[in-house]
Amino acid sequence: MTSLKPLGSGGGDGTARLPAASSAAVAFILKGYPRLSETFIAQEILGLERRGLDIRIVSLRHTTDPAHHPVHDEIAAPVRYLPEYLHDEPARILRNWRRARRLPGYRAARSAWLKDLRRDFTRNRIRRFGQAMVLAGELDRDIRHLHAHFLHTPASVVRYAALMSGLPWTCSAHAKDIWTTPDWDIEEKLRELDWLVTCTEAGRAHLAGLAPSPEKVRLVYHGLDFARFPPPPERRRSNADGSEPAAPVTLLSVGRIVPKKGFAVLIAALARVPDLNWRWVHIGGGKADALKAQAAALGIADRIDWRGAQAQDAVLTALREADLFVLPSRIAEDGDRDGLPNVLMEAQSQALACLSTTISGVPELIEDGVTGVLVPPDDPAALAEVLARLITDPELRARLAAAGQEHLRAHFGQDAGLDRLAAMFGATPDTPPAAKTRKAPAPATADGA
Repeated sequence: MTSLKPLGSGGGDGTARLPAASSAAVAFILKGYPRLSETFIAQEILGLERRGLDIRIVSLRHTTDPAHHPVHDEIAAPVRYLPEYLHDEPARILRNWRRARRLPGYRAARSAWLKDLRRDFTRNRIRRFGQAMVLAGELDRDIRHLHAHFLHTPASVVRYAALMSGLPWTCSAHAKDIWTTPDWDIEEKLRELDWLVTCTEAGRAHLAGLAPSPEKVRLVYHGLDFARFPPPPERRRSNADGSEPAAPVTLLSVGRIVPKKGFAVLIAALARVPDLNWRWVHIGGGKADALKAQAAALGIADRIDWRGAQAQDAVLTALREADLFVLPSRIAEDGDRDGLPNVLMEAQSQALACLSTTISGVPELIEDGVTGVLVPPDDPAALAEVLARLITDPELRARLAAAGQEHLRAHFGQDAGLDRLAAMFGATPDTPPAAKTRKAPAPATADGA
């Protein structure tokens, strides 16, 4: 993977500095960058750059992914990494503590942090304040706005840094961060930030209910970049109905192996339809040992193809070759859940019928029985019943696929959301993008949503 360099040139004290610019810039603070599972963030950054926004990326940790997506190579924004662990860079922490103490809002930030620490006495909470001091201490004069992606850790770091520096801050909330962050933490952040966007109506309603000023919380769908997911040249019309062993119905899922994706539920459901001929293809990272053991115990291991993380072009090919896309999203034990999974939009873009659940923002994309099929989460029996119906009815799959693709292209393109975000950040269509050197594209892998 191409290495990512710190922002700007080194200062006299050895600290990487943001380069000077002719106009105000926005610092985007991310938990990790670049990440295979956060393509939607990279596409947003690229789209905003193309609309004239001068963005600087600040990451709380280095990536552990073995590669990155081509879109990351198109992004011009320089990247800085904050100390992932405070003990790794003690001199940098000390230097920026001295700087932060001279900032007008340091006392207010320290008081807010101590109040939070009493309610959340963890090493992570301590680390957030240290990272915030580095962020605030190393900002250059052209940064006029801080923006956090995710409402949990990144927003905490940005909140403390904004209090220190006096800069306005905003946030994009997504899925896990909305449902696993304590209410008291969310309420205080919503009280202080300028605005927050989230990508589902379900998430917007939940956050607005916690906000002292509900109008601060706004819905902006990510949408799909149709240039990266064009319609298939010619969608293969499959008449497979599960009756022929030589022509099994191909089921496809794309997503990380984590509890909220519900793949254990899917395996339990598939074991209930043994008399039909199907094969399930899974694409995505994560440890599959427990799922493989479950499939073996149920006697269906030989009907499953575990492909792991795949390049984006391989994912596109798999979408075009499959007969049905299945994503049995559920609420995990810690409250984590999907928002509106991009993989569902990607599947619909390829005229592929989709089966998912009624979780979170999924019904905002899929109308049950019209543009796809939805079942209750954590219900293997219901899932198995619908799987059997869709496996045996290629005409129904074709109707759902066509309706889903049409609805997606009419309502879920990314441009409308990017235009709205650009306006919220103060960029206008006639704002020229900053002149920066573009990097050459490199191979990448896709890991799902």
